[in-house]
This record gives sequence, C-alpha cells and structure tokens, in this order.
Amino acid sequence: MQGVEEVVVEHDGAVATVWLNRPAAHNALSENVLSKLAEAFGRLAAEPGVRVVVLAAKGRAFSAGHDLREMRAEPGEQYYRQLFDRCTRVMTVIRSLPQPVIARVQGVATAAGCQLVATCDLAVASAEARFATPGVHIGLFCSTPMVALSRNIGAKTALDMLMTGEMIDADRALAVGLVSRIALPGELRAETDKVIDRLLARPPSVLALGKRAFYEQLRLPLSDAYRLGLAVIVDNMVGEEAEEGIRAFVEKRRPKW
Repeated sequence: MQGVEEVVVEHDGAVATVWLNRPAAHNALSENVLSKLAEAFGRLAAEPGVRVVVLAAKGRAFSAGHDLREMRAEPGEQYYRQLFDRCTRVMTVIRSLPQPVIARVQGVATAAGCQLVATCDLAVASAEARFATPGVHIGLFCSTPMVALSRNIGAKTALDMLMTGEMIDADRALAVGLVSRIALPGELRAETDKVIDRLLARPPSVLALGKRAFYEQLRLPLSDAYRLGLAVIVDNMVGEEAEEGIRAFVEKRRPKW
C-alpha cells in the first residue's frame, strides 16, 4: 500500500483502490481527507497502467460526510467556502478521470458521503448499505450533494431525500438509480470484481471516450446531444478498436485490444 494514513491507495495490477481510512470517525471527510482524495485521483488519472479505480472505505461506514466537529472549530464564510470548494474539486476530478470509478459501498453513506457515491461512475452496494442527505436535520440543506444526487435520480426522489433527510436502503437506492448493483454483505467484493473483470475486458480508450461523451451530453439540449453523439460514434467507428471488434465479431473470435 501507498499513501497517507487517512487516504490509502492500493494497486493490484490494472486496478487501483482508494481507501477512506478513518473508520473511528465514520470516514468523515476532513480537510486532510479531501485534499488527499483530490491528490490520489489526480495521480491515478495520469497512470496509464490503471484501468479501473475503486473507491472503498474501512470500517462499518462508507462515509458520514463532512467532519462537523472540524467545521465548528473554525466557523466563518471564508473557511466554509474553501472547504466546500475543496470538496467540489474532489467530485469534479472523479468525473474527469479517464478510467471508470466504482464506489464499493459497504455501509452508511450520508451527506457528502452520499455525494461521493452519486459522483462515481458506478456503485456496487452491500444490501446493508444506507443512504441519506440529512442536512435538514441540523438546519442545513445539502445543496452540494444535491448537484450529484439530482444527476443520478429523478427530481421528486432527490427532493424527497433532500427535504426529509430520511435514510433509504440499498434496494431503494438501486431502484432509483443511486447505485448500479447490490450484493449480499459477504459477496460485495466478489460482485464488484465481476464488474471490474467486465471493464478490463473492454478497450480502455473506448471506455474513456464513452465516459467523457456521456457526461458532456448530459449538459446539452437534445439536438446538441445528438450532434455530439454522432461525432463521437463516427470517430469511434473509424478507430482501431471498433475495426478490430467488428472484425472479431464477424470472424467469431475474441477481439485483441
């Protein structure tokens, strides 16, 4: 393993796992954790040997969100602005990674912890995982988690979570699209590994192209989104990966990426 105490990066071949490592604090996102997450993801983006990134957490909780005790030690607009800007950088760097990023969620993910899950490209959750944006309980609307949440699930479900602060279970999270798969607690890693194996069997350049195009088209009006999709698929079709994939399909063999 390499990294710092509260954020640890582990490499296993083409897979890198970024660990939240504050189990006693429910993996709260302190200033240090946010800084180290941004650094870790930034480094991984530049590592061509890394083809899939997993975000996981030590202990029972995935992440309880921001560290409220740390926040109360230095109240003030400038501090809060810097803190939430740091959190926003983490979320944007995850989305900018060329590699697919999978959240492996073993426990509770609340507030900015739920935001992390919503920000990752895929999320595999234990059947014991729970999710909430509970800021309203303490007079705080989760307006930054709102950005990621509202881009994952329907408006009414998102507002229900944001306005009531109520916890939803893994089955509900799967049904509304917050996570992509659920697994029995003892099978969480194995289920995540199945997803990883499928991703590793695909050409990395095509996954990177697809991830970039997917998030870009979400921001566009329908006609512009189709123009983007057309341009991307034409470039893809004349590329080496599609040429080899189609040839392999016709010849009834596995493609050689």
